[in-house]
Amino acid sequence: MTVHFAAARNANTSPVARVLTRRPIMRVANDNGRLSNGLGRDNPLMQAALRHFAQHGLSAAEEAKKSAEEAFFAGDRVAYDWWVGICRTIDKRLAAEIQRKNSIG
Repeated sequence: MTVHFAAARNANTSPVARVLTRRPIMRVANDNGRLSNGLGRDNPLMQAALRHFAQHGLSAAEEAKKSAEEAFFAGDRVAYDWWVGICRTIDKRLAAEIQRKNSIG
């Protein structure tokens, strides 16, 4: 009877190990570049929205909404646009609701 040598498989290169291992991430997500909406770190509206969020926390969008509505009823279009912009940066859905409700944006 002939004996054939069969080397043991390496656990790192076995077909099962190759299927079960995660592939490395090819592209790295980076938050210090341009954002998809065109607002970069140097944008004054983004800076104001970040400061507003730091001051009010999770209720920042609601506070921006209140400020936008106050400006709307005071007739201050510039302040209204500013606060809607801050609200849009934090919560797009809420900003759309403000504009739909006031129907001037």
